[in-house]
Amino acid sequence: MSLYQEAGPRAAPAATRTARTVAGDLLDRTLDGLPDRDTGGWEVGGVGPVGVDAGDERAVQAACGVMHVHGRATGAPAPLAADYVSTVTGVLAAQGATASLLARRRGRPPLRTRTSLAQGALLTVTQYLAAATADDGTGTRVTDAGTGLATLTTADAVRVEIETLDPEAWAGFWHRLGVPPRTAGRGWQPFQTRFGTAVCPLPPELRAAVRAHPLEAVRRAGAEHGVSVAAIGEATTAPPGLAPWTLAPAPPADPPPYSPPPTDPDALPLAGLRVVESARRVQGPVAGHVLRLLGAEVVRVEPPGGDPMRGLPPVAGGCSVRFSALNHGKSVTEADLTTRPGREAVRELVSRADVFLHNWAPGKAGTLRLGADALHAVNPRLVYASASGFGTALGPLPPIGTDYLAQVHGGLAAALRPAGEPPAPSLMTVTDVLGGLVLAQAVLAGLLARQETGRGCRAASSLLSAAALVPRPGRRTALSPLDRPLPTADGLLYLGAEARALPREVARTVGATGTATVGERLRTRTTDAWLAELRAAGLPSVAVRTDLADLTTAPAFARAVLPPDDRLPYARPAAPWEFTEETSQ
Repeated sequence: MSLYQEAGPRAAPAATRTARTVAGDLLDRTLDGLPDRDTGGWEVGGVGPVGVDAGDERAVQAACGVMHVHGRATGAPAPLAADYVSTVTGVLAAQGATASLLARRRGRPPLRTRTSLAQGALLTVTQYLAAATADDGTGTRVTDAGTGLATLTTADAVRVEIETLDPEAWAGFWHRLGVPPRTAGRGWQPFQTRFGTAVCPLPPELRAAVRAHPLEAVRRAGAEHGVSVAAIGEATTAPPGLAPWTLAPAPPADPPPYSPPPTDPDALPLAGLRVVESARRVQGPVAGHVLRLLGAEVVRVEPPGGDPMRGLPPVAGGCSVRFSALNHGKSVTEADLTTRPGREAVRELVSRADVFLHNWAPGKAGTLRLGADALHAVNPRLVYASASGFGTALGPLPPIGTDYLAQVHGGLAAALRPAGEPPAPSLMTVTDVLGGLVLAQAVLAGLLARQETGRGCRAASSLLSAAALVPRPGRRTALSPLDRPLPTADGLLYLGAEARALPREVARTVGATGTATVGERLRTRTTDAWLAELRAAGLPSVAVRTDLADLTTAPAFARAVLPPDDRLPYARPAAPWEFTEETSQ
């Protein structure tokens, strides 16, 4: 019997079935080979602590702002066509169950954990929520302007995604395609900040330059200057055989000194464990962030002067709020890893740590002499966790390992957009967030294995392996007009799963002459009025969030979103798990 069947109720609600299946599969992998496979109680709900009527995948996308962020680039809220939020929530459920089991192995009473699709959705918009609610010191809110995808089209009608983190490579690529330096320079900032804004309003001259060249010429320009170029196809499938993570044991270690379990009954599951994180951008910091939310102490290693991302706008309280959203609560040690004293500082931190995690570029760990073997020599019980873009799946010379190329190579660029729309990566950082969560689960699996065997290990995951977790059909999903946000007199409404399955009932409830005129009829009254009518008819639906700042004042989100305060001048999601001690019957 699978862990999904053991841990969940006998008949999981349809709305949470995907999340429960993902969680069960990950728990099966986490506990593979361990003698005790009892994870205790874990639950996945739809809305959890969020007070909205409908809690299926697309309803929470609409209510919690995912559709809003994903749709920024194309000008209006739009659904992700695959079960992305359900996958994120499944990983969160596995994390809660694994952390609870680890705490029990360390002497804590058994814990029961709960999470929900709504909490998973809110976690995915953490950085965007921070930016939407930040005060820049003038009393005005910081807003992102513009629209546009980063996807380009060649002269032979091939859609491509390009990537570079180097401004000189960017300039050389566009010069090779005949673009003047000043024009190319105007495109650099929106291209680089698209990770935080979810829009990429490139100068039209850049799009025109690519349209003037066939794919092969664009690829040659990329190869000459170190810019990755990936053609986007219609295939929704990921490369076969990708495991979410791999674990390899370290050499045997001496038994650790006795460490008493935390005595505080309110302590979080990972209390007393220490994580050293050397990571940038999103994937690695997300992993450290969720481990901290689970109770671990997290120490960041940053270069002298601090991580350059601390200056990324918008800035409030002296720090980028996008950076702070994933890194607050972590202590910081500055060290130049290119020097012997800097590397010795890391070794000293690691000697007293339980976990070391990084998302360095391929080969950097060896160059710095901070690979798994080197650090296991310092601390044999260390869980050494590394994250990459593609692991070994794309060969020894993979493309630049960033979110959007992982979406292309992982089939999500097609799967996340419905049939009838050109495939393109979402500019919401879907694989960065999911990749960070998968890395954190790999760390938890390593810690649990260490608790059983006494040995450290090496854990590895990638953006591509995380992308492969998202269930998707073999063909792109077709959406009807009623599967999309629907305008009302004062906003947008999204039909819940029950309502979308019964379009004639929806038409009857709103007084439309047929399903084709539902949209026209909805424009005649306010969103709240229609939600009440649909609720009374047993067709629960939700308002579409079009301003993330509203999450801080909406009563429905009071338990799930923490407002700005004196410590952190921006809003952020509350921790996505609830832990309670199990009581014997």
